Amino acid sequence: MDLFTDDSPPPESSSIPNDAIPLAARMRPQSLDDYVGQQHILGEGKLLRRAVEADRFSSLLFYGPPGVGKTSLARIIANTTESRFVNLSGVESNVADIRDAAAAADSMLRLRKQTTTLFVDEIHRFNKSQQDVLLPHIERGTVRFIGATTHNPFFYVNTPLVSRSMVFQLEPIPESDLLDLITRALTDEEDGLGQLDIEMAPEAASHIARLCDGDARKCLSSLELGVLTTPPDSEGKIHFTLEVAEESVQQKTVVYDGDGDAHYDTISAFIKSIRGSDPDAALYWLAKMIYAGEDHRFIARRIVIAASEDIGMADSNGLRVALDAQQAAEFVGMPEARIPLAHATVYLATAPKSNAAYAGINAATADIKSGRTLAVPPHLRTKSRKKLAKTTGIKETDFIYTYAHDSEDGYIPQAYLPEGRTYYNPTKNGQELRVRERLEHWKKLFELSNSKK
Repeated sequence: MDLFTDDSPPPESSSIPNDAIPLAARMRPQSLDDYVGQQHILGEGKLLRRAVEADRFSSLLFYGPPGVGKTSLARIIANTTESRFVNLSGVESNVADIRDAAAAADSMLRLRKQTTTLFVDEIHRFNKSQQDVLLPHIERGTVRFIGATTHNPFFYVNTPLVSRSMVFQLEPIPESDLLDLITRALTDEEDGLGQLDIEMAPEAASHIARLCDGDARKCLSSLELGVLTTPPDSEGKIHFTLEVAEESVQQKTVVYDGDGDAHYDTISAFIKSIRGSDPDAALYWLAKMIYAGEDHRFIARRIVIAASEDIGMADSNGLRVALDAQQAAEFVGMPEARIPLAHATVYLATAPKSNAAYAGINAATADIKSGRTLAVPPHLRTKSRKKLAKTTGIKETDFIYTYAHDSEDGYIPQAYLPEGRTYYNPTKNGQELRVRERLEHWKKLFELSNSKK
């Protein structure tokens, strides 16, 4: 291989027999018009399409779940802009590979006036030093960089590289587009399965498109598996039935990463559904996390937090239920742990809501961070009155503390915080209404006591 050879030839130029190449690879789109999904960035007039068609970009970062077309889109961009396509992997490549690719790109640019699109798949797998090696080549225009990752680049890619790139999020491919992809694969005689006599049941196609959860690669691989493992009838026709589809996709694919966007987005949806008093939505997001293999301890911790943050004093029993669920889940383990977790989820979602206690601690903390720390009033301190009076010069009467239980109702008006600050503002929701009424009664007694002084 010389400096000017594309080290990642497309399948059609490979010496590998076409029928030995997986269907998903053979069916890679060759142009923007063939590309399915991502209309939010590739539709007519959208920014990325304009940038590619005008050949006006230097660096791009694509992120999204597997099988949504990140690599295919990079190849299409290289084809559309008539540039060489060089493919590196964040898993397999190293600094030497980057420098070799950059040197070849520099030679091509000087000698043949041809640009090079350097595509790095799984860019988040490169460490900081490896990512930094790309920067000077991007700055000089030696390569046109396209990076792809399943992780959010704002967290997993170096800031200098992100700042030099246009960042686009790719979404799971809609079910309707996957159905179109299946139809295209069944009718394409050159790269697809069109040379075979296949009778595809509509419900079978829908089953594959639905269970592949927006993953085009999974969709085409399942289709190919079903077709190639189903014997034809006496007339040579392959009957692709719902039963065949169910065998081809034995378990629904759930787009979920343990430390990426899907992880954080799903738990966010779960908590917000509890906060929004929607038990059905909360149970769905709980089921998705459990199905995808999320740690039940992580879910339990978030339920305990929600019990105090979002239900709070409106139903203090919510915290008890959450803690019981956490203990029960720890005791029984999975898969039965889903039952107490569901119990606590429904309880919290249907409970009255108050974040007054949560807001109160935040407000008090903010005051401590931003303002002068208040001294403990003399009458609340632990030392004896006479000793403090002698050492501080404060009047001995100022150290008098009144024991609240000496009153019949357990309340005696006296100040516990200087400057009369208020942090807890109870709502009228659930049990907190009674707390609100009690505090208002005590406040009136306190004001009356002060007016008599």
